[in-house]
Amino acid sequence: MNEQLKGFFNEYRKLIDARLPSYIEDLSTPDTLKQAMTYSLKAGGKRVRPLLLLATLDGFNRPIEDGLDLACAIEMIHTYSLIHDDLPAMDDDDTRRGQPTNHKVYGEAMAILAGDALLTYSFELITSMPAVREEPAKALTLVRELAKASGPCGMVGGQVADIEGENRSLTVQELADIHHHKTGDLLAYSIIAGAVLADASEEDLEHLRMFAIELGLLFQIKDDILDVEGDSDKLGKPVGSDDGNNKSTYPSLLGLDGAKKMLDVHTMKAKEHLEAVKMDRTLLLALTDYVAGRDH
Repeated sequence: MNEQLKGFFNEYRKLIDARLPSYIEDLSTPDTLKQAMTYSLKAGGKRVRPLLLLATLDGFNRPIEDGLDLACAIEMIHTYSLIHDDLPAMDDDDTRRGQPTNHKVYGEAMAILAGDALLTYSFELITSMPAVREEPAKALTLVRELAKASGPCGMVGGQVADIEGENRSLTVQELADIHHHKTGDLLAYSIIAGAVLADASEEDLEHLRMFAIELGLLFQIKDDILDVEGDSDKLGKPVGSDDGNNKSTYPSLLGLDGAKKMLDVHTMKAKEHLEAVKMDRTLLLALTDYVAGRDH
């Protein structure tokens, strides 16, 4: 990770980590629910999605403060998806980010409700943002695009396809379609939302959308590679969990070397789309290299 990106990461990841639980503290809701919501929000993580939004804003020379609430709302939706993914009915994981999963601490019912609460509150947070309160058309676009990215035609639909793909061999295209929705749509939204806040042109929005699709694919390919050869201590979860759940992965379909070659291809395509955008691309290029080269 280059020094500029490292400085950006450190500064804004700390800010996001501090802000996330602060939204929950003053909610008029039962303390147990607040504790369960906050537990997973404070578990840490790479914060790639909010950082992608903030890096996009920065690239268009717009104030980072304009996007902090939206960045945190996206991370709430990502966190809700992880809480639900870990449930016994889904991936049945005991640990997440090196600590017990939400349902192991608060029980399955409270974990489900904590996820539901994070999902729904994220939309309330977006519509309360000072940056969009006086621009209803922009607020509508941001909410509509987020609902699409996280709902039945996006992340949830991708999760269903992933479950239905267990115990059978998928084609590479079927696997790409699953991860385009399960992982890629919310990543893509993070970038598009930053561009919408920055009033980017339609041409730049389209190039960023294609960049984001490629970035989402390479993010998942790297996840699959790490599930084979990663360090469980760094990952915060056991390696080999995909094999245990009988899931098709890029290494299982292409071999480890083939998956690494595909990672390189999508990294190159992502950079090609990004090069066409009229903005300062420094941080987004560095983030692309980080996603492709990360070890956790």
